Parts: sequence; structure tokens; C-alpha cells
Amino acid sequence: MIGKVGTGKSFRGVLHYLFEGRRQESKELQMQELEKKQVEVIAYNQCFGTRLELVREMIEVAKLNPDQSKPVFHFSLSFAHSDVGKLGLQDKIDMVEMLAEKFDFKDHQYVVVAHKDTDHEHLHIVANRIGFDGKTASDSNSYKHVAEFARKMELEYKLEQVLSPNKFLKPEQRVVQSQRVDNRKETLRKHLQTAIKQSKDVQQVKKYMEQRGYEVELGRGIAFTDAQHVRFKGSQVGYALMDIEKKLKQEQLLRQQQEQNRQAQLLRQQQEELKKQQQQEKEQQQQQVHQHTPSIGR
Repeated sequence: MIGKVGTGKSFRGVLHYLFEGRRQESKELQMQELEKKQVEVIAYNQCFGTRLELVREMIEVAKLNPDQSKPVFHFSLSFAHSDVGKLGLQDKIDMVEMLAEKFDFKDHQYVVVAHKDTDHEHLHIVANRIGFDGKTASDSNSYKHVAEFARKMELEYKLEQVLSPNKFLKPEQRVVQSQRVDNRKETLRKHLQTAIKQSKDVQQVKKYMEQRGYEVELGRGIAFTDAQHVRFKGSQVGYALMDIEKKLKQEQLLRQQQEQNRQAQLLRQQQEELKKQQQQEKEQQQQQVHQHTPSIGR
């Protein structure tokens, strides 16, 4: 299980992302984004309502500590392919309650949202760091604490075990960081190679990568974020957007050439078969002529 934590200023921004997805250029695209997210709210704590109602409620409580500029806690918990089906709804709720206990927001407002837009099942938890008493839940060493929490949950629920970031491990447990990055880059590179061979345009490449669990950012350039929330620009793995477009054209030309070669080979085979058939007919005619020609005796 991969745990991630962050703090922020805007309840409106993070809840819009969780409920509506990334902002799109049109209403139609926004609806497609929403459908892709497959949003399901699985728990509320000390709050309830629509996205806008949740925003208003959390902002009101956050006003109890106006000196805190980052009242938002945002956690995500991502599960491995092999863990699909291992956790029931109550297991997930219990897990989040233990997370709230660890980060001292169990009596604060929070909402738990499940997303199914990647191959990896994952949960998002948005919590108000400000409690009803005006006190703020600490974010000190939050990255270390969420890594420790993930390792504990893996053991408790018998989930696939994942290495924590190196800086949170003992020296003898550490893996060379460059090796981790290189492995991720190589995996991404192989997926892109396959995607390009099977796609006609960039949108098909994007769809292929999303089906493999990547979040794809497509604009003037292209970037990929894997299930462990590690982000790479396409250029970092030799596949900038211009490179992808160029390779797609090359693949298209290659497919056209292969099709032309196939058609040419098929035509040659047909011509050879026709020639063979004509030769056989000619031989048969010669045999018939020979059989019907009377012999002249002396």
C-alpha cells in the first residue's frame, strides 16, 4: 500500500478534484472526466452534504483558527493489484479511522472518497486540520508517519508489502535511489513503446497509459504519474510529446509500408497461381490435341 499526505490552503480546490476530476475545457469533457473517476463517498465524519456544502462547512470551522494558512489535510491510500477484493467497506472505514487517530484528527471534519479511475484501487481522505476547539492537527514528520502507517496496515490486513522511501528506512534496508528511479523509468518507457505501436494518435496513447494505472497530463507537453505517485515528464524517459507524435507517424508509415508489402506479396502469389493455372491448362490442351491426332501408318 502506498500512502501519501499533503497540506493545503483550499478545501474548494481539493474537493473539486475529488468529486469532479481535473478541470476540463468543456462541459462534455468534464462529464467524461467525472465518469472516469467513478467517485464514491464511503464515509463522513462531523460533516455531511454535497461538495459545495462540505466546502462551506469546513471553511466555517477553519475560521476558528484564522492564523493557520494551511487548514487542509489530504491523504491518499493506494492498494496493489494483488490486494483487490481483500478489503471490505468496513475494513476501509476502520483503516481511515486508525489514520485519523494517528494524525490526531479523529474528532475533526473529514470525508473519505474512493476513486476507481486507475488499475489501482485508492482512497482519498480530506480532513480539516482545525478542530471544533480551534486547535490544529500537526503535520510534523507527516511523510514519515504515513509511511509507517502504511507498513502497519500491510501487516494487519495482510496486504502486499511495499518499501518505504529510503530516508524513512534503516541503512541496511535502503535501496539505491537511482535504482528505484531507473526501474520506474524503464517500466514507463516499455509501456510507452507498446502504447505507440498499438495507437494511431496521442489520445489513444493517453488512454492506453491510463488503463495501465498512470495519470496522464497532456497539454503543450506530456507527463505521467504512476500508482506510487511518482511523476515523470515524457522528456525524462525519451518520450517528449513531440517525440511521441514523431514516433506515431513513423509507426503509421511503417504499418502502411507493411500493408503495401503484404498487398504486393499477395498480388505476386495470385499472379504465380494464375500463371501456374494457365500453364496447366495449356498442357492439358496439348495432351488433348495429341490424343485426337490420327497416326499415319506406312
